[in-house]
Amino acid sequence: MEDLSLHILDIAENSIRAHAHRIEVELVEDRKRDVLTLTVTDDGEGMDEEARRKATNPFFTTKEEKRAGLGLALLSQAAEEAGGGIVVEAQKGRGTRVTATFLLSHIDRKPFGDIEKTIRCLEAAHPEIAFRFTRTIID
Repeated sequence: MEDLSLHILDIAENSIRAHAHRIEVELVEDRKRDVLTLTVTDDGEGMDEEARRKATNPFFTTKEEKRAGLGLALLSQAAEEAGGGIVVEAQKGRGTRVTATFLLSHIDRKPFGDIEKTIRCLEAAHPEIAFRFTRTIID
């Protein structure tokens, strides 16, 4: 994926397929620590422990029509290439939180893309879901 907005779109679509009613996207640019943190939290179906452990494996998916699940694997790769990583927290029936960190100044960090437009498109396409987007800059 070319930019972070596309990763956000992919994770949000996963949340929607998991019957989320609320999706929160938080972007924190901590310029003092040179860290960018992207967190997407939902109140969807969540995952059991085995699915959570396998979530970043590109050859694992819960989608019956597909043989691979590249979204979280690509986000994990993008984070690692930019000196960061990914954490997936989930509980069956209680939702999922995906947190990706990147070195803000790393040359391989993906550009932001048009995140605000991505959120607006999600809101327009899924008016039944409460989306919340926050962006914080710490100098």
